[in-house]
Amino acid sequence: MTNSIFKKTFLGLSACALLFTACEREESFDQEVDQKSELAKAKAYAEEIGYHPDDIKIDQFMLPDGSTEERIFIEDDIALEASDFYALENMNTIAKQYRTTNLVTGTNRTIDIIGYTGGGGQGLTNTQRTALQWAVDNYNRLSGVSLTFRLTFGTAYQDKDMVIYRNPGNTGAGGSAGFPSSGRPNKFVQLYAGMDAYDTNVNEHVITHEIGHSVGFRHTDYFSRASCGQNVNEGDGGVGAIRVSGTPSGYDPDSIMLSCFSSGEDGEFGSNDIIALQAMY
Repeated sequence: MTNSIFKKTFLGLSACALLFTACEREESFDQEVDQKSELAKAKAYAEEIGYHPDDIKIDQFMLPDGSTEERIFIEDDIALEASDFYALENMNTIAKQYRTTNLVTGTNRTIDIIGYTGGGGQGLTNTQRTALQWAVDNYNRLSGVSLTFRLTFGTAYQDKDMVIYRNPGNTGAGGSAGFPSSGRPNKFVQLYAGMDAYDTNVNEHVITHEIGHSVGFRHTDYFSRASCGQNVNEGDGGVGAIRVSGTPSGYDPDSIMLSCFSSGEDGEFGSNDIIALQAMY
């Protein structure tokens, strides 16, 4: 009798285990289908607004506290929330251009920026803290530009306009940022862990580049990605790609906003970058 009850109980537990396993697999499959459907939707929208759909991906974006949120990535280093991505407009502008149509406006041009120093691998290294200071100094010393950055270091980033931090989960070299939205600069700027291998000047270059996206710069070579050894037009991406008056329409090898960088960067603005910032702000 006891043996019979044990067998029935074991069979019952086995059935439950199989049921839970099947449910878990079905839930995982549904999540994969949903993500593929969302990616297909994003690619279709990108194509509709004039952007190359192959450059779109959906991935997790790490925040300074180590938590993650889903983002839609464009141009490799631009990470947008879905609401911001689907708010991009078709500008029908295919000329050689530099900035987006999204700029920082009004009192938002005084930007409180913090270099994150917390734990968990998200805190900037000493080299990166120095590089951030140099980058901010370069922006602030520009004449004829109405952007002002007020830099601090610490962990209380929640009320800041922009936070620069390290992503220990991405071992690549580079970083990521976003575009301005509703007249405010992009808030979250990542440096990938691979930047640990580079000197202060190269870190300064990448930080300046990502801050540039955050205030409205597109890649200078968006029309060819020549700095990456490619010849691919990124399109206007719906955020516009408007050549700033007074800057060249062709390839500018000295721009800090080129799509790719080398280990020999000096971290300084090119002369045309300065002209563009003066025209934009």
